[in-house]
Amino acid sequence: MAYRTTERTEARRAETRERIVTAARELIAEGGYVAAQIAAVADRAGVAVGTVYRHFPSKSDLFAEVFREASQHEVDAMREAIHATRGPAADRIAAGIDAFAHRALRGRRLAWALLAEPVDPAVEAERLHFRHSYRDLMAEVLSEGIEAGEVPAQDVDATAAALIGAIGETMLGPLSPTSPYNGSFPGETGRSSRSALESGPRTNDPEALIASLVNFCTRAIGEEPTHVNR
Repeated sequence: MAYRTTERTEARRAETRERIVTAARELIAEGGYVAAQIAAVADRAGVAVGTVYRHFPSKSDLFAEVFREASQHEVDAMREAIHATRGPAADRIAAGIDAFAHRALRGRRLAWALLAEPVDPAVEAERLHFRHSYRDLMAEVLSEGIEAGEVPAQDVDATAAALIGAIGETMLGPLSPTSPYNGSFPGETGRSSRSALESGPRTNDPEALIASLVNFCTRAIGEEPTHVNR
């Protein structure tokens, strides 16, 4: 009986911890890290402030956990898109980038927090770790492509790191909270992509942006642009 009580206690503890992480992630997705103050997290999760601190000794620990969970979800989504694509390495890399970019533009505030928002050292360490995860995923596809004769021989780690850098740099402007095109991307409220395109340069169209990014990365690995042109 004592064992069952302990089992139930641990289950409740895990459920409370997950509610806290979920609440913090939702607040960050709405307003960035500054919006996820401990009192606000506790209120959203339906727990006392002291309960949050029992699970996470500091706000930094909580943010690091949120970052790990959210970033792993995005890495897994890119991996799934790559593995679901049949074809040469260039097509699989294109699918991974396309999935990452569209997901980021549908959840821009959270994507900005994961990609570029200033954070403390604990979260920055997690950011570096997940950049390596994305790099390793690209390097795996490149290695397979070289072995199959689909792309030229090259330093796969250097090329993969360069691809991830290009993806991140390209997404900074559209994801920034100060972007004049807030709400103009797929899956969000506000102006449509067509409206954004008609009111400004072509690069304000998210589909054109993603196509340009994918084509650049395709050329970077030694292939001609794929079929992603609008």
